[in-house]
Amino acid sequence: MSNSNRFAIVLSFLGLWINSHFSFKNQQIIGFVVIFLFGILHGSNDIALFSKINGKIAKQDFFKNLIYYTSVIIIGIILFYNFPSTAIVLFIIISGYHFGEQHWGILKKEGQEKAIILFQTVYGLFIFSLLFYFHQVEVTEIVNQIIGKKLDVINFRFILMLLGIALVSCSFYINMILKNFKDYILINLFYLLVFAIIFKTADLIWAFALYFVIWHSIPSIKEQINYLYGEFTLNNFIIYFKAAFPYWVTSLIGIAILYFLFKDKELFNALFFSFLAAITFPHTIIILKMQNKKTE
Repeated sequence: MSNSNRFAIVLSFLGLWINSHFSFKNQQIIGFVVIFLFGILHGSNDIALFSKINGKIAKQDFFKNLIYYTSVIIIGIILFYNFPSTAIVLFIIISGYHFGEQHWGILKKEGQEKAIILFQTVYGLFIFSLLFYFHQVEVTEIVNQIIGKKLDVINFRFILMLLGIALVSCSFYINMILKNFKDYILINLFYLLVFAIIFKTADLIWAFALYFVIWHSIPSIKEQINYLYGEFTLNNFIIYFKAAFPYWVTSLIGIAILYFLFKDKELFNALFFSFLAAITFPHTIIILKMQNKKTE
């Protein structure tokens, strides 16, 4: 177990201590704050990543990259507005891959790209299903608000079992084609146990915040800094933060507008996750390109 993951476990259980000492409303506030501080930040330097991946740093190329990135976000927003059911399914699948890749980026593809991407996606979707299973009522309400109609009861237990079977099956196959896979099985099973404890104990927003920030966003920021600047140091983090700051603030302003328009309505949660989904689409593509570039 790496020092970073040991630290993540300590932070996770500190987060559960907060869960037992703060009211539901205060947990939501703290959850949104940490998501805004780190969760949004980890996707705010995508333009710099995109420019380095393409080897283009000229001003005109920067604006081309900015237009491309913004266009993908706008397409995501339009998709959520016009085809919410399709958009939410795409968001969950893409996010599943994105989270799974963060946990299993250590796997060397060795000509097995499709199999590994499938495994990473199933792993991430299984984490989602754990969160959904322990918060079935709240998740169903948010889904209903996003799609604009009331669904019948969603069988989250069946989804969890199905994805569990798929994860075991994919794991057996990956173990046959990758020699080093078995070295990481037990520790990742332990991490899944930690996630299950977090999701069962904490309320939905706080549980999502703990996982999203501690286990995804902070490791992603570290990985991005290593790629952009060669190593993770305090000075390089400051450089990273300064580069991400304009996009980070812009995102916060957009979320603030949503909050002041809908702060007294449950619809805000649905709008927040829709906004998060829209910026996830281009971010996932760029991180995938970054990973592929690192292995060249």
